[in-house]
Amino acid sequence: MRVLQVRRPLGNSGIEVTPVAMGCWPITGITSLDVTVEQSEATLRAAFDAGINFFDTAYCYGRAGESERMIGRVLGSHRDEIIIATKGGLHWEDDKTIHNGRPKTLRRECDESLQRLGTDRVELYYLHAPDPAVPLAESAGAIRQLIDTGKVLAAGLSNATVEQLAEFHAVCPLTAYQPHFNMLQREIEQSQLPWCIGHNVAAAVYWPLLKGLLAGKLPRDHVFAAGDGRAKYPMFQGDEWRKNQDFVEKLRGIADGLGRTVADLVINWTILQTGITTALCGAKRPEQIRETASAMTWQLSADDLAAIDQALIERGQPVSRGAV
Repeated sequence: MRVLQVRRPLGNSGIEVTPVAMGCWPITGITSLDVTVEQSEATLRAAFDAGINFFDTAYCYGRAGESERMIGRVLGSHRDEIIIATKGGLHWEDDKTIHNGRPKTLRRECDESLQRLGTDRVELYYLHAPDPAVPLAESAGAIRQLIDTGKVLAAGLSNATVEQLAEFHAVCPLTAYQPHFNMLQREIEQSQLPWCIGHNVAAAVYWPLLKGLLAGKLPRDHVFAAGDGRAKYPMFQGDEWRKNQDFVEKLRGIADGLGRTVADLVINWTILQTGITTALCGAKRPEQIRETASAMTWQLSADDLAAIDQALIERGQPVSRGAV
């Protein structure tokens, strides 16, 4: 099997990132259970040791910025070896995330993020989501100013429509777009992804394992503990849960034949899809990020991809768009 490219260009920025990145939301423990600081720090170290160079966080990851602080504390000595993406425009208020894309707020949150991270710049700064109360051009202009000051090297936008991508890009050229994307949620293939390909904007996708559903670790009779945020999603309930479990079992058969885990196979498939630059893999324990990082070391064959396409068809999904 051909080994995947170890680094990929992040749009036109000149920055290169690994095709598997670490998503640093779970290490805060806000929506994940059984999270400890010790394990979270060990997970960050394990990601770096496994060859991951791209770490994705946000101002609102943790009610007191725990995610950014932890990255700075654990990986600060490797600052010149890693790429950091963070986001502004969402913050915690009364245990809810609140939109605020005003330029003044974005400038302040960026400064606070830099302080938490213990760095003088971040390679990528996203508007976490468009703020309905603020013209998008104003938010984009603020991030362009941050680039002009050198505090930010490249701009990103998350959770946006094609129209919003184009509006932002006209004011502040985008380097990256961050949507959700996985085998069972591929809406961007018909809209945002073609736009990104046409404008050389990197797609850094979250939920590649669909909140753990596609990791192959949840048994059919799994009961979510109180406080586990996944229980509210339809994909984990009723007939959808049964169909998704059937699909995972088909993936398991393919993975077993390759001597791989389901998660390893799913991430490998994800980073092979046309237009996908990197998959953000959340983790709260070292063994989780080691498993997904291993997807960078091998590549599914044409026969393997055809078998996955057949499983997708049987699940009512379109076949894959093809390998990069």
